Amino acid sequence: MQTEILERMESEVRTYSRSFPTVFTEAKGARLHSEDGKQYIDFLAGAGTLNYGHNNPHIKQALVDYIASDGIVHGLDMWSKAKREYLETLEEVILKPRGLNYKVQLPGPTGTNAVEAAIRIARNAKGRHNIVAFTNGFHGVTMGALATTGNRKFREATGGIPMQGGSFMPFDGYMGEDTDTLGYFEKLLGDNSSGLDIPAAVIVETVQGEGGINPASIPWLQRLEKICRAHDILLIVDDIQAGCGRTGKFFSFEHADIHPDIVTNSKSLSGYGLPFAHVLMRPELDIWKPGQYNGTFRGFSLALVTAAAAMRHFWSDDTFERDVQRKGGVVEERFQKIATFMTEQGHKASERGRGLMRGLDVVDGDMADKITAQAFKNGLIIETSGHSGQVVKCLCPLSISDEDLNEGLDILERSVKEVFSQA
Repeated sequence: MQTEILERMESEVRTYSRSFPTVFTEAKGARLHSEDGKQYIDFLAGAGTLNYGHNNPHIKQALVDYIASDGIVHGLDMWSKAKREYLETLEEVILKPRGLNYKVQLPGPTGTNAVEAAIRIARNAKGRHNIVAFTNGFHGVTMGALATTGNRKFREATGGIPMQGGSFMPFDGYMGEDTDTLGYFEKLLGDNSSGLDIPAAVIVETVQGEGGINPASIPWLQRLEKICRAHDILLIVDDIQAGCGRTGKFFSFEHADIHPDIVTNSKSLSGYGLPFAHVLMRPELDIWKPGQYNGTFRGFSLALVTAAAAMRHFWSDDTFERDVQRKGGVVEERFQKIATFMTEQGHKASERGRGLMRGLDVVDGDMADKITAQAFKNGLIIETSGHSGQVVKCLCPLSISDEDLNEGLDILERSVKEVFSQA
């Protein structure tokens, strides 16, 4: 296995290759193959980018057919058949059945591009600078998005340039089950001496991904929407990791039956691991002047094709949605079992999440690293998240077979027991 040039030339900023030090050569469904002939079950799935698995045949065929027909690959934001079919599919398959009416902006191809655009939309619409975000939130590492990202590791990497335009409120449960975090937010909004500038928008993940798989309760989300409406504040839902079916609904906010003013999607939006993002906004918020927000790779045509194919194949009815929720119950039950085992061994652990976005909180980042390292040795790729990397995070493909899902969970359970036996 040749790694010399990879280790010598690639920047020290790399992360995943440190946790999973092998050279991968091919992938199919929920399985990865490495150059040394080993096979792995993938519970990382591109950090939530491969909700439909690696090289899904239906999506791949649509891409191959488009390329073979000499379809437009790059066209800035000019109109194309691929763009038209994407927007038609988004409207007919996703938005209309959910009673949603949004304009669509295609920014640059990453999640942080979408967040940057969403923040600017809110500021332009409301004429205010402040954006309220939440503790443990992650919204990207470009400067505007970083001002709403809580993790100190990312914020300190700016070389001392101060983050501006964001204020942080405690997320649901951040201060314990008995503390009303939204009551605190309301108090600050209603007090002219609180020091909180009335925000243009609130940005929230309904389930915090990088923050440690922290799900906001349904009542909390519903109350947050009401607070925003009462104070003329726009509600932005960052659905970059939790969206595209990860929680068991196409949009994670569907569980709470709320209607955000602005929604950001990326990661699994293309359905095939291709870079792609969009911003959905209420039509009256679309007050951009032509070219005021642009990017060379906005509306990547190949991703438009694969995204439309994924929506048509997986979301034309509720069959896939119900299957994701069923599998989420399987992971929940197994994670609870592992948490019980660890607690009985004297190491506190707990399970949480929504749908197939689930976490095993083992409290200690070192313990989580030992578990994921042992799992990798045993043929499972799974990562950690949380403020200190203390949560073992399951982001397996939503389309994973029951056989692969159970085998991956078996490997994780065995790995946990082996870590304790080695202690």
